[in-house]
Amino acid sequence: MKIKKLDIYAIRLPLTTPFIVSYHSYDDMPSIIVKLTTDEGIVGYGEAVADDHVTGESWESTYALLKHSLAPAVLGMNPMHMERLHDKMDATVYQAPAAKAAIDIACYDAVGKKLGVPVYNLLGGRFHERFPITHVLSIGEPEGMAQEAIERMEQGYTSFKMKVGRDVTSDVARIRAVRQAVGKDVAIRVDVNQGWINAASTLQALEQMKDLGIDWLEQPVKADDIDGMVEIKAKSSTPLMIDEGLKYKREMREIIQRSAAHKANIKLMKCGGIYPAMKLAHMAEMAGIDCQVGSMVESSVGSAAGFHVAFAKKIISSVELTGPLKFSKDIGNLRYDVPFISLNDQAGLGVDVDETILQELTVEQTTVEGE
Repeated sequence: MKIKKLDIYAIRLPLTTPFIVSYHSYDDMPSIIVKLTTDEGIVGYGEAVADDHVTGESWESTYALLKHSLAPAVLGMNPMHMERLHDKMDATVYQAPAAKAAIDIACYDAVGKKLGVPVYNLLGGRFHERFPITHVLSIGEPEGMAQEAIERMEQGYTSFKMKVGRDVTSDVARIRAVRQAVGKDVAIRVDVNQGWINAASTLQALEQMKDLGIDWLEQPVKADDIDGMVEIKAKSSTPLMIDEGLKYKREMREIIQRSAAHKANIKLMKCGGIYPAMKLAHMAEMAGIDCQVGSMVESSVGSAAGFHVAFAKKIISSVELTGPLKFSKDIGNLRYDVPFISLNDQAGLGVDVDETILQELTVEQTTVEGE
């Protein structure tokens, strides 16, 4: 089996409401879809959701990189040879994890379909039966975030991830308002997306909200401030999760060596796809670091890929792949039973892609084909 053709689609996924984090507000979600076709006619889909602030890639650069460099590099290769594929991509382009993730995911989808098994069976088999889904609250006014949390509880959600990162005073007010609205028994996770900058302001915030029962605090300091993470972890009893500060094996080694976090947020778009994500999970497991598979607000394709990783590994105890729930129109049919996700047992990713909707959402497309 060989990779014969890659169709690359630059699309924009429409959001039902704007998605607001500390560094940006999204009215829609730019994404790249890769449709991989083998010489046997098997089709696999992959996705790249780049983020200038997280992966160091833009939507435009990812499309160009796939078109001109990565897609031509993997033509003719066997999609089953994952170590060799990643070695080829790494030799072709330095870093660019979201672009590589698109090809990685498409290969897993195609291989699963070829063998007639779900992707999680290619990763050691299924461990988890289902995961609870956490609703993500975009940054807003305290009253609005509290009201949204109440409405989501009525829909069955039992946990929330709050996006904050504007300033300590207003952020603590947001967290306090949501806690008062949902009660003491509902899980609240706080994601700062680097917005509190340093350890000093973070420790100040933690002191002000020590009575709010936060499940964990995620990436309060700048991505490369491992010193800050170490200080916060040493001076606070609140569990600390690293996100933007973890991309590849090098960062995971330092996190383990320096005991810089209690939890690690693994994202396929940050590390280069399913194959490297599994490597990170294995490293974390050896060190006793709990893991989450996080979201870059992917469509059904990228979200399903993350779920397959999560369902296969015991050390992964939470997921945050809620992109498809935020779109008014999606290219795939990943199914949620709110507040849970239960994967099907279809071959590959288990997602059917609607080519009509894919074309409707496409802004630009190209085909890279071998002889």
